[in-house]
Amino acid sequence: MNSLVLLVIGLAMFTAGYLIYSKFLGRKIFQLDPAFSTPAHEMTDGVDYVPTNKYVLWGHHFTSVAGAAPIVGPAIAVIWGWLPAFLWVTIGTVFFAGMHDAGALWASVRNRGQSMGMLSGRYIGARGRNLFLVVIFLLLLMVNAAFAVVIKNLLISTPTSVIPVWGAIVVAVIVGQMIYRWRMNLALTTIIGVTALYTLIVIGDSNPIELPESTLGMAPGTAWIVLLFAYAFLASLLPVWVLLQPRDYINGVQLFIGLGILYGATLLEAPKLVVPAFNDNVPDGTPGLVPLLFVTIACGAISGFHGMVSSGTSAKQLDAEPDVRFVGYFGAVGEGLLALGTIIVTTSGFATLADWEKVYTEFGAGGVGAFVQGGGSIVNAGLGIPTSLSATILATMAVLFAATTMDTGVRLQRFVVHEIAEVLGTSISKIAATTVAVLVGLGLTFSQGSSGEGGMRIWPLFGTTNQLLASLTLAIITVMLLRKRRNPWPALIPLALVFVMSFYAALVQLRDLYDAKDWLLLGIDAIIIVAALWVAFEAVIAMQKARTEPAEAEDADLISARSGQ
Repeated sequence: MNSLVLLVIGLAMFTAGYLIYSKFLGRKIFQLDPAFSTPAHEMTDGVDYVPTNKYVLWGHHFTSVAGAAPIVGPAIAVIWGWLPAFLWVTIGTVFFAGMHDAGALWASVRNRGQSMGMLSGRYIGARGRNLFLVVIFLLLLMVNAAFAVVIKNLLISTPTSVIPVWGAIVVAVIVGQMIYRWRMNLALTTIIGVTALYTLIVIGDSNPIELPESTLGMAPGTAWIVLLFAYAFLASLLPVWVLLQPRDYINGVQLFIGLGILYGATLLEAPKLVVPAFNDNVPDGTPGLVPLLFVTIACGAISGFHGMVSSGTSAKQLDAEPDVRFVGYFGAVGEGLLALGTIIVTTSGFATLADWEKVYTEFGAGGVGAFVQGGGSIVNAGLGIPTSLSATILATMAVLFAATTMDTGVRLQRFVVHEIAEVLGTSISKIAATTVAVLVGLGLTFSQGSSGEGGMRIWPLFGTTNQLLASLTLAIITVMLLRKRRNPWPALIPLALVFVMSFYAALVQLRDLYDAKDWLLLGIDAIIIVAALWVAFEAVIAMQKARTEPAEAEDADLISARSGQ
């Protein structure tokens, strides 16, 4: 089968999803109001609450939620064949992720930009909120620690990406000045920023950078991790428009250039899929497709981390409520586009099935490496770009996405630390909260050695934790819709499927951890399962109560948020 078929069908589904389904959600379900004053205007502080152009905010939101996950998840999941991954990415993006991401953004905007953790207290109850915060804290800890290791590995394995990755920070700071201080035309600013970034990619391709064997007594891997956390510490404290927003915006534009290169090469080369629709020759030890497919591909279909970003940073920058549709729903579509490209290059970027099987020797053996290898091959064949430069472009794209997720993750962790302190009846400064977030992440990363093995220690629990969080976020949205007497089914249906699959996967994982006698992960997994089950139980009670009580006034959420209830 030709990969062009996947490309055409996938693009058609995403287009219909945005033009038709998201319009239905915006008008009938969320009832987005242009006259509504968003938290960015009501609480402007120039640091976290900043009214932002919807195109710039889309870039910030999209690259923050994406990370490397829309690449890693699908690149691993094709081990079961291309069809399951393709169906879950396309259907999941249109009917699951779009609803979840836009819904979380809408819910937070209607509640003064508060996070899902705090909203759970209002809509589900105090016990649910406390357990919700525990799950969120663990999830962000996994993200920050694991992404530091992933980025470190990519910087070491692809030294040609070092100059563009770190040079992008300088480009972003200048772009931020051009947008907010010099008030330059956005289109011109975009052209200058993207041109500068790709100039750095070309320079980096000819000038690979490797750290010396010892930097202040640290090995290269250790030094990269320390540098990454130091960067995340500073980036998460700066006003959002100085670095995070402009860098993410340029990265978002870069995604479409990268996808244009990938899709253009696919169009010209039209490579055949070398992988069967369903692969019945999976390596020994590969887990079952159900339920693991639904937790292996998170970003690119649906991901609980997106709700954290929507309610953590994006809601504080939304200029107008109707922008929820473009920023939230189209942000999910952007991830779907990247995941679709990943499926295509990892199933058609190899000459033969035998070559593909040499990479996919075990579950988890694909990932970013297969994406860079397969993508570089297609780009070289379709557009004639040298394989080395193609690999540098794709590796830079992956690292930049991962880095944006890490610095946003540390910022979100700071908010969560604030909220936990608030629940405990105390307060904590921004610097102290950020220090806690960074030290906890560093502690986990180096818990098993200076090379950062600990960063991946609890990562195996990410998939199930992340998807359980997505279902709990959908539960909050469902309660809100029920209270307002609006149609809850667009949230309720994805909630049911995602919760069942992720809970099933968590139980399977619990059994596997018991067999492996991994008591640490087994204990954490048990805590997550109990917390999720408890929150789900409280959510069902809240839904039943919302159905029977009189409908609430349209501005009830806002009034409650203002009064701190």
